[in-house]
Amino acid sequence: MSKRTTSCSTISVAEAVGNVRKTGPLASFLVVCGLLLVAACAPAERPLSYSGQTMGTSYQVTVVAAEDGVPGDLGERIQAVLDDVDGRMSTYKDDSELNRLNRAPPGEPFRVSPQLMAVLQLSQQVYQLSGGAFDPSVGPLVDLWGFGPSHHPERIPDQAEIDGLRGKSGFHQLILDPEGHTATRQADISLDLSAVAKGYGADRVAELLRTLGLTRYMVEVGGEMALAGLNARGTPWRIAVERPVVEAREVEQVISVTDAGVATSGDYRNYFEQDGVRYSHTLDPRDGYPVSHNLASVTVVGATSALADALATAYLVMGTAQALAHAEANQVAIMTLSKGGDGFEEAHSPAFTPYLIEVQ
Repeated sequence: MSKRTTSCSTISVAEAVGNVRKTGPLASFLVVCGLLLVAACAPAERPLSYSGQTMGTSYQVTVVAAEDGVPGDLGERIQAVLDDVDGRMSTYKDDSELNRLNRAPPGEPFRVSPQLMAVLQLSQQVYQLSGGAFDPSVGPLVDLWGFGPSHHPERIPDQAEIDGLRGKSGFHQLILDPEGHTATRQADISLDLSAVAKGYGADRVAELLRTLGLTRYMVEVGGEMALAGLNARGTPWRIAVERPVVEAREVEQVISVTDAGVATSGDYRNYFEQDGVRYSHTLDPRDGYPVSHNLASVTVVGATSALADALATAYLVMGTAQALAHAEANQVAIMTLSKGGDGFEEAHSPAFTPYLIEVQ
């Protein structure tokens, strides 16, 4: 496909100024007119949007660029990247790379792709950093409570069932060999990367855009974001943080972010109730039960969307006080919304302060 071009002059401002100094008034007038024509001929940058479905959710990509600087098949390329991530990380697809790893005999090294290795290494880092609050091996417990891909009925398991599966979990039982490109399950653990895969998908799309020379974008996959450059108004991207209520979508806070990843985890949409008690889909790997504290949502700004995604899950498990203390000690930018009284109490770590903006 041919690429649209323009026939405008490429004279630089410095050259034009030099010419003005060397010539008379008529030449100066012509130079000024020439500069105006160059500005008029320059292709205007504007927001271009692409959207679709992936990983059981939706995605939205906005790129600020001149239209002739964007490949005509960019939408198809974005979808292909996300399909690749889903094909590797899905727990719902029987032939996904992750599920094949989950079926590998314990003690036998399983060769993994660089993409899956990157996510497993990041998961290992956050598992260790969070003291086990983030643990992708909690998959069987998620299934047991009725929130996983096995479609078990939502019910309250008995303690024996929970203890039995906790004995088969623990991300430390996965041995990674990056140089040998293998992952080895030391026990019959089952991994679920749903708490990091969407963020990783956003990062992969961002990587695609950068390779195409696109530097101003907002990538959102299931609420997790990768952002770079400035928006169409020439300012950092403004991101609305949702108030954690079930019955409506309301904005709690607006933050200003660029060149970073943003992720929010909450316990207010995916849950079930029994005998007047609400059971969240977010499980604490340390005891095998849904979290029961008053922390309703956590928003994290991190170096990458995948990192923010994993940390947001870890902090949601920890609860407000522990999450804020951990974030401050590790200079992580987080904002928490906790249930209190008739509404929500907002708090944030010192590293989050630069992202807050005053909404008029």
